[in-house]
Amino acid sequence: QVQLVESGGGLVQAGGSLRLSCAAAGRTFSSYTMGWFRQAPGKEREFVAAISRSGLTPLYADSVKGRFSISRDNAKNTVYLQMNSLKPEDTAVYYCAGSKSFSTANYDYWGQGTQVTVSS
Repeated sequence: QVQLVESGGGLVQAGGSLRLSCAAAGRTFSSYTMGWFRQAPGKEREFVAAISRSGLTPLYADSVKGRFSISRDNAKNTVYLQMNSLKPEDTAVYYCAGSKSFSTANYDYWGQGTQVTVSS
């Protein structure tokens, strides 16, 4: 089992940047694909980005390509989401998640979420 804790959310103006972190408890972090999802008020949760177990292969939703960057440090059991050129529509609760497969769905473990608010 993997326990995930996100941090780094906050309030930022449009065009600004934030870096989210997700720390994992457990010795098997490197065996999981890690992903980031978000859920805005009144909307369904959506995929944002994922990164392979090795950290070599990222995957992004079209809405964040070129603005967001996912990375991981397996020695620190941490995955990151660097968010640049933020837009008001990026406002959401952001969740990190772990999966045994490399995909945009079927994630088994979830964090509690961190709020990101982008003001116009």
